[in-house]
Amino acid sequence: MSFLELFGAFVLLYNLLYLIIPMFLDCDMRLYLKEKFGKPKDSLAGKVIWIIGASSGIGEHTAYALANAGCKLIISARRTDLLQKVKEKCVIENNEKLTGNDILILPFDILDLNVHQKMFDIILQKFGKLDILVHNTGRSQRANWENIDINVDKEAFELNVFSIVNLTRVVLKYFIKQGKGHVAVNSSIAGIMGIPFSASYTGSKHALHGYFECLRTEKSISNISVTMIVPGPIQTDFLPESFTDTIGEKFGQKTPIASSKLSPKRCGELIAIALANELNEVWISFSPPLFLSYLKFYPNLGRLISNLLGPTFHQRLRDSKTTVNQ
Repeated sequence: MSFLELFGAFVLLYNLLYLIIPMFLDCDMRLYLKEKFGKPKDSLAGKVIWIIGASSGIGEHTAYALANAGCKLIISARRTDLLQKVKEKCVIENNEKLTGNDILILPFDILDLNVHQKMFDIILQKFGKLDILVHNTGRSQRANWENIDINVDKEAFELNVFSIVNLTRVVLKYFIKQGKGHVAVNSSIAGIMGIPFSASYTGSKHALHGYFECLRTEKSISNISVTMIVPGPIQTDFLPESFTDTIGEKFGQKTPIASSKLSPKRCGELIAIALANELNEVWISFSPPLFLSYLKFYPNLGRLISNLLGPTFHQRLRDSKTTVNQ
């Protein structure tokens, strides 16, 4: 067998492994290998981490995973009562590693850009530093593309993009001055694929990748790390608060429970591993969504398969039922 034949066989085998193995995983290959052989989440012990959107869902369980690793936390969202419950659970379950003084409840509305600097100043006054900023802000959407009021698009971008970008710029100036820092942003598979029936949400998640991949490139020779977190279907109750096609309206349906969705606890654990290893981008999901994500590297094949599966398949894959009729 010639060198070219050997090389071709290697390339074919490599690609087949990357298409087949993810069918049996709940995250991308690199994150899986880092969980097995990389830095454990406990390597983050003592780090000061600010989690935005920590009152429920993925953000809440990320807080539990990081508390278990011995991190000092700032947990933010709008509702103080929910944040208090998260703090209590963090301390009770990890009382040998943390005290109540190690977790700061910092409630605020991230849409109020005028308070971003003030909130950050409170953190510096409390802990004297910040090591990692983790964004978990966002609302999903269910609507037909052509019916969406443009003001819904604007509202989705204000929450899912501009509030995140503004707060990051406030913190980034501090990171640059200190000579190091780490920003993590919770995106979605909708940020790397054209997910149907959520145009405003999908567009906003794509925008996040544009902003933060630009930041990563600009700071590639510095000690500033950027991690894009890309979850697929996770068992969180996101549908009731989702945008629709009408301004001021919420989707209101209860999110179905399905075995095909990854638990938020597992998602939080994987995010902690991603932070410990400062990975650039991680995909967290069962297949088929994980498998379909890998097809982005094979655009022609990926488009063919996506067209064959159709929009209803993608919708049921995400929501475990038909939520929007065409």
